[in-house]
Amino acid sequence: MASRTPAHAPAHDRPWSRPGAAAYALTRLRGIARPPVEVFEPAPGSIVIENDAEIVTRDGTVLRANVYRPTGDGPFPVLLCAHPYGKDNLPARKRSGRGYALPFQYKVLRQSGPIRFSSLTGWEAPDPAFWTAEGYVVVNADLRGCGTSEGVGSPFADQEGEDVHDLIEWAAQQPWSTGAVGMIGVSYLAISQWKAAALKPPHLGAIVPWEGFTDAYRELFRPGGIQETGFVKMWSKGVKNNRLAFDIGTKNTEHPLRDDFWQSLVPDLKAIDVPALICGSFSDNNLHSRGSFRAFESITSSEPHVYTHRGGKWATFYSAEAQRSQTSFLARHLKNDASQPVLPTVRLEVRESRDRIVEVRDESQWPPANTIWTSLFLTDDGLSTLPASSSGSITFDPKKDGVKLGYTFDEDTELTGPTALRLFVSVEDADDVDLFVGVEKWQGSRYVPFEGSYGFGRDRVATGWMRASVRHLDEGASTLFAPVPTYDRREPLTAGEIVQVDIPLGPSATLFRAGEQLRLVVAGRWMWPTNPLTGAMPAKYAARRSGRCTLHWGDAHRSRLLVPVIGR
Repeated sequence: MASRTPAHAPAHDRPWSRPGAAAYALTRLRGIARPPVEVFEPAPGSIVIENDAEIVTRDGTVLRANVYRPTGDGPFPVLLCAHPYGKDNLPARKRSGRGYALPFQYKVLRQSGPIRFSSLTGWEAPDPAFWTAEGYVVVNADLRGCGTSEGVGSPFADQEGEDVHDLIEWAAQQPWSTGAVGMIGVSYLAISQWKAAALKPPHLGAIVPWEGFTDAYRELFRPGGIQETGFVKMWSKGVKNNRLAFDIGTKNTEHPLRDDFWQSLVPDLKAIDVPALICGSFSDNNLHSRGSFRAFESITSSEPHVYTHRGGKWATFYSAEAQRSQTSFLARHLKNDASQPVLPTVRLEVRESRDRIVEVRDESQWPPANTIWTSLFLTDDGLSTLPASSSGSITFDPKKDGVKLGYTFDEDTELTGPTALRLFVSVEDADDVDLFVGVEKWQGSRYVPFEGSYGFGRDRVATGWMRASVRHLDEGASTLFAPVPTYDRREPLTAGEIVQVDIPLGPSATLFRAGEQLRLVVAGRWMWPTNPLTGAMPAKYAARRSGRCTLHWGDAHRSRLLVPVIGR
């Protein structure tokens, strides 16, 4: 990666305003009116259905599940999912009898491509019609305190792990079961797999957590120590009819630091040793991406796999390609089908834009073994592979604007892996500042969009957050390319003090063509509008907007963006 005259010197910017918003809004209107989702009715008699099967947990609480079995002689291996969304909350026929009324999420959240599943499919759950045809029993369970299950639930807590453990062992002992049980599902249906798998249920044979965070504080509720107030509010409303021991949104306000409460929700990933097919999405940075990759790197399974992509969450999960990987993996581990090939350790998908994949290849590890960690230093001329020759700075108002710096590639360059930004900052008329940072791709004056969280189709290559006062790092857990803040203390800034702030950015796999620009943006507020047609709704963050912030560079303050260049 050669260093030429950088494409853009430091300048003020408004990162929430990017070209292409109006055209994108038109596509959103069409998607809201008619999302590309097809629901079909399974053939009559093709599935044996038992609703509200009762499962008694170790403390006597009754959970309930719907069981979908293949016709014909069993027994069969079992696929289990457990969640708070209501096992009976299925697509319903419209009064006209023509088609199905879809869950509201498919309209409110943009769908990136066609999706097809049966009318027995719950939100983010495996399709019973598909999996029974593959020779599996599907068990769709309400978690404690949710739907038809009894008791009072505790979201993400140890109790859920114990309940799911008991669901697994119940499924293994049924007459229609071979005793081999796996788990599969998206988002919360993935999250509920982590704590259960860490308890090592004897009959759990494999897990397929398809995009599921592993550290609630770091990855959703307070990334960078900054409170998430958008998705969390919407999600809390969606489960308001459940009987829960606490409201997670309220806890998010009551616990600003990563204290014992938040740590109690973190699964023991190192205890997970079953085969795992983990979906690591590059398009879900606001929610699941970082935790999925953390799980892949942390579990002790003898056969871990990560399936990466930068498409839509739901379109990918139900896609033919993803289902081929899922069926091959599960047949190998739940049916003992030795004819199934071992999946690649890393299925890597590289894109150059939201809609263009340039390569899908196998890798033996994450980040890839041939990664060259390369520093792009902040200088008076922009980003450079050479450190700044003199001291410099730029000041911005967190309430009104941000800062941009650029680097132009003179040869095709692939950046695959996590990115890390080191800034040296000071503040005026404040004792803190929130830093929202992003890496963008530009072709001349054209902003190049990528798929993002919640179906947002104008995302950046990578994004990060950090409240300067919670910058303290866990030195034992941090690496060069992945700083790990502890979030366990607040260290306010004093007037004139310049502090080092290390900000982890989410993983990505992006090809920059020769002549294209990488642009680093830094702001003091969330970098997208709240408009549901042009913004990353429902993502929203409560940011501080007082004072002024200065970014510094030079010999004493080597601010830099560390990028993962793939060697050729």
